Amino acid sequence: MTGRPELPAQPVVYEVNTRVWLRESVKTATLADVPADLWDEITPPGTDAVWLMGVWERSPAGRAIALADPSLRTAFESALPGVSEQDIAGSAYCIRNYTVDEALGGPEGLAVARSELAARGVGLLLDYVPNHVAPDSPWATEHPEYFVQGNAEDARRDPAGFLDTGKAVLARGRDPYFAPWPDVVQLNAFAPELRRATTDTLTEIGRQCDGVRCDMAMLLMNDVFARTWGSRAGPVPDTDFWPEVIEAVHRTHPRMIFAAEAYWDLEWPLQQQGFDFCYDKRLYDRILHESAASVRAHLGAGEDYQRRLVRFLENHDEPRAALTLAPDKERAAAVLIATLPGATLWHEGQFTGRRVHLPVFLDRRPDEAPDLELRTFHERLLTAVHSSGMRSGSWQLLAAHGWGDNDSADGLVTSCWTGPAGHFLTVVNLSGRQAQARIPLNWPELGTGAWELTGLMDDSHYERSGADLQGSGLYVDLPPWGNHLLSVAAA
Repeated sequence: MTGRPELPAQPVVYEVNTRVWLRESVKTATLADVPADLWDEITPPGTDAVWLMGVWERSPAGRAIALADPSLRTAFESALPGVSEQDIAGSAYCIRNYTVDEALGGPEGLAVARSELAARGVGLLLDYVPNHVAPDSPWATEHPEYFVQGNAEDARRDPAGFLDTGKAVLARGRDPYFAPWPDVVQLNAFAPELRRATTDTLTEIGRQCDGVRCDMAMLLMNDVFARTWGSRAGPVPDTDFWPEVIEAVHRTHPRMIFAAEAYWDLEWPLQQQGFDFCYDKRLYDRILHESAASVRAHLGAGEDYQRRLVRFLENHDEPRAALTLAPDKERAAAVLIATLPGATLWHEGQFTGRRVHLPVFLDRRPDEAPDLELRTFHERLLTAVHSSGMRSGSWQLLAAHGWGDNDSADGLVTSCWTGPAGHFLTVVNLSGRQAQARIPLNWPELGTGAWELTGLMDDSHYERSGADLQGSGLYVDLPPWGNHLLSVAAA
């Protein structure tokens, strides 16, 4: 494809539940029919890539399993009162074929979507599910050698864990900590045939997009896979799954981005195995449930490592931020993640305050009144970070000092960007009480002259001397969950 956008080193990604978005926005529900203003709506200034979640052909067999599951039907009804069978498309992660669903316009519709995004300088990300496929995937009958297998006794003794296809007995997909998933069958990460097939599939996907988000990527690591499947997987290969596959795909698509959904503190090993980015679920948990000190400790990791993390406050797997965070805390957390190194992930509906977490089986969601002030806030934030160019520089975590019997500075997380675009300071109060502190700015170029601090979100202005900023430090006084996002320039 010509005119392919060059994604920045730290992209801002906007996730869209494709079927839901199309059903609401375009009555014909195909990617080829989306009008320009709707592409503009999901590519606000500061967006570098759109992740169209759930474009691949879903499994009829998987849908039938979901329809027969009482617990899933209860979850569907809770999220979408009055849900009908026509609203249940089947899981976006129970994939029959890596072909764009004809209901979405097929491969031709996706090509139109990619062109529309590219015309706006925005890249396209798609899903890949390396661990499993649907039971009615052609692979299940044509290539049983791709799968973890059992025998007839396994299928008889443990039908929840094994599926008899008539040609082979295949293990149902799982991770090591939970029961098997009933609607998928388990690929064998140790099988050379599967590795070659994965490479071929990803190479074909790479012709249609700029990168992939790999679902539960850590499950394919040699040590994790061996612990999960033991002798059923066969001998452990000399090379790990991901280095072999990613290196092979990059021979055809050297610029293709690989992002890993990752848990269990395996982000660093996955980066070493070739992933450009890994989910930062640990930061998400710390922001929601722990203290500012815990967040600061997390952000003390090396900048190179942090530049390859994905920061988020919600995605299709997590509850909506407007539900889990009070309004002021949500804004504070948004300022924090938007100004950290790494990729930033936003979720369609997050900016307007949607509260219903929709199961990935559904292609319709309930109506919710948009929070227009929240949308304005997020769009201003994205624009401020993007237009300032701050993330083209070097990032540093800063110290905030209290005094005497005032320990409120413990609630602050402070950091800065310095580089060709200038000097920028982020101060976020991640506590429910007023916080005061002094923040020394150890920038020798400040000298002793006057400097102007400008609020990028509110156009506030402050003038301070370079000597004070380097010495006692910038004095801040923030309300609970308050924040400063400042540029620092010579007056």
